[in-house]
Amino acid sequence: MLYHLFFRLIFTRFDPETAHHLGMFALKMLRVSGISRLLRATQPKVSSVSAFGLDFDGPFGMAAGFDKNAVAIEVLGDLGFSHVEIGTVTALAQPGNPKPRLFRLIPDRALINRMGFNNDGAEVVAERLGRLRARGARVPIIGVNIGKSRAVEVEDAVADYRTSARLLAPFADYVAVNVSSPNTPGLRSLQSVEALRPILVAVSEEARGVPVLVKIAPDLADEDVVAVADLALELGLAGVIATNTTIGRDGLATAKSKVEAAGAGGLSGAPLKARAIEVLDILAKRINGSAAIVSVGGVETGAEVRERLNHGATLVQGYSGFIFEGPLWARKINRELTRND
Repeated sequence: MLYHLFFRLIFTRFDPETAHHLGMFALKMLRVSGISRLLRATQPKVSSVSAFGLDFDGPFGMAAGFDKNAVAIEVLGDLGFSHVEIGTVTALAQPGNPKPRLFRLIPDRALINRMGFNNDGAEVVAERLGRLRARGARVPIIGVNIGKSRAVEVEDAVADYRTSARLLAPFADYVAVNVSSPNTPGLRSLQSVEALRPILVAVSEEARGVPVLVKIAPDLADEDVVAVADLALELGLAGVIATNTTIGRDGLATAKSKVEAAGAGGLSGAPLKARAIEVLDILAKRINGSAAIVSVGGVETGAEVRERLNHGATLVQGYSGFIFEGPLWARKINRELTRND
């Protein structure tokens, strides 16, 4: 309740990207002060999950996009996330798209972003992860989400993904191949099986046994979701992450003028719930337990996490809910999950 008041009175006075940076600073202060470690010590004990050879402290994790540069992994673990998927990281450092590029749709509990994979680049992030691993820090499961560098042409994407995988996989618990963001020109064309196959093969070769997953968009046609699932099974991938943000704008409560003013970008948050579950059902039927499914999109409560698990998800991730619910969000979800364990 206190966070909701703080969000309305303080955070909404800042543009969303500035508020995000302020929030990241606050998270660092939680860690430095020792408060986050106290929170870790009193976290609700959720049933562990085994997936692709890894043991997760629970099913709920932070999706890619929140911690792009691997700077908040420890504190997010303290706050109750069983895993943190950092990134998206690209082989080349890049500033992303021009600002403003992040927008709140408060009536919809949603965000629109066209960040454009702003990140420090694979080499810098790999060094950061290496230092974290070297000092034996207590961390959650770390996923590394990789994408195509904007400066690289689509026809050269395989080599670009290969570079990122070679640099980052040694420090990752799993690697997620992002071909589904709407904010990098041409990226979503890589979701076609013909374009996707050589990328996944290259990443798997460079990962050297580190589990590899592929992340898909909610805007794929059902038959294309099936095709990606079949490819994942054929190549022996660890799983599929579904879904990324959507380019759709249907059924929003926010004023149409405000949505149009925000412009292009990926929509995340509560409006994705229905399609995320539809895609999950398609994948669960096709994969039938032969690989993991990580469900993302519109998850806000422990009941919704449980629903995704009941529909066949192995793990569940969220991001937008953190913005609207605050730093105790994962703790709240875990407490709700313990009531059903």
